[in-house]
Amino acid sequence: MRKIFLIVVLAICCLPAFAQGTLGKGGKQINAGLGFSSWGVPIYVGMDFGVHEDISVGPKISYRKYSDNYGFGDYSQTLVVVAVQGNYHFNRLLKLPEQWNVYAGLSLGYYTWSDVKWDGGSYDFGGEASGIGFDVQVGARYFFNENFGVNLELGGGTGSGGNVGITYKLQ
Repeated sequence: MRKIFLIVVLAICCLPAFAQGTLGKGGKQINAGLGFSSWGVPIYVGMDFGVHEDISVGPKISYRKYSDNYGFGDYSQTLVVVAVQGNYHFNRLLKLPEQWNVYAGLSLGYYTWSDVKWDGGSYDFGGEASGIGFDVQVGARYFFNENFGVNLELGGGTGSGGNVGITYKLQ
């Protein structure tokens, strides 16, 4: 099984890159992956819609759960983010190779957070919060072929410092 996986990964990496990195007006793509955080591993999924040759907008949902035992009791925290992102894609401006997509933008999201602490006895305490938040993101994608690529994003309102994942263009 590992040999088959390795062969598939090498085949994808060795394919010539013919993709157009920028989504373009009317284009659609799905993004999914994991975030990096010291408080659990966020997972996210989102979609981008090209509204202009260099601009995309779309929804993004993220979920993160963290739990630990600190010796005096248990602690758990949950964060859910539902956001809308808008990005400017710099490919034409910077004359980047087709397989690359470099972008930056803003997010507007609804955050809901809760935590529960238990001291091991009869005392439970916790908190909840929710609200609207803004965030800034910068990112890059590399496409292996017309539809499939990988992405790295810093910021982006997912409850983490950044994300790494895959992108699939819907043609």
